[in-house]
Amino acid sequence: MKTYFVDSFTNQKFKGNPAAVCIVESNLDSITMQGIATEIGFSETAFIEQISDKTYSIRFYTPKKEIPLCGHATLAAAKIIFETSTLEDIHFVNCENIELKIEKAEGKIVMQFPVYETTEISVPESVFTALGISKALDTRFSPNNKIILIEINDSNKLSDLKPDFLALINSYSGINGILVTAKSNDPSFDFHYRYFWPWAGTNEDPVTGGIQTFLTKYWAKKLGKNKFQAFQSSSRTGMMTTELINDKVYIYGEAVIIFEGKFVA
Repeated sequence: MKTYFVDSFTNQKFKGNPAAVCIVESNLDSITMQGIATEIGFSETAFIEQISDKTYSIRFYTPKKEIPLCGHATLAAAKIIFETSTLEDIHFVNCENIELKIEKAEGKIVMQFPVYETTEISVPESVFTALGISKALDTRFSPNNKIILIEINDSNKLSDLKPDFLALINSYSGINGILVTAKSNDPSFDFHYRYFWPWAGTNEDPVTGGIQTFLTKYWAKKLGKNKFQAFQSSSRTGMMTTELINDKVYIYGEAVIIFEGKFVA
């Protein structure tokens, strides 16, 4: 089974977020896919299988579980298809039968993702203590993603956070992760964010596209605009452009292929 490693949301090797992409040509069961994802150890491994000329099924596995939607692994999978074919646009269909339209434009890969609402949530003090946050400006919850959103007032403080992950995972249950965001102090960007998800994946995801299903709309309401430059201030760093258009969020990103091989499944 052909397998690729791709650094997503970057134009430099060893930056952004690494994802594995496996090209499925025969039936693979969930146990095998989970085993492969756990063995590789990246935050996400995508398994893609061609259905028709421009349509592919896509499934996403963390080292711990299958999840329905992932931005950086979708970008990585699209990068492989575009580099190994003459296609200019494709459709992915995920495990929930959500169609993800992908195309090449302006030298980047553009992904159309759904937009999800957030609701009010009360976050216990133990969460803030584990994260190292003294005060939050806002707290929201994305039911579709099972992710808590916390806004703080300083993007420099955001980049300096050093969570206690054992305390964090014990501070709350029944979620996939916690997203912390702040308005950017850098005029080159609109907002910064980091994503912590020891409940479902790794301690911290280096660059996360899937959270834009609710984060872009959150900042659209805050800033009164619909197109953004976003920066993920993890240790590897990453950046993307996002745009809110009706019921879709358009995510513009780049990716770099760093490894090609075969996995013996």
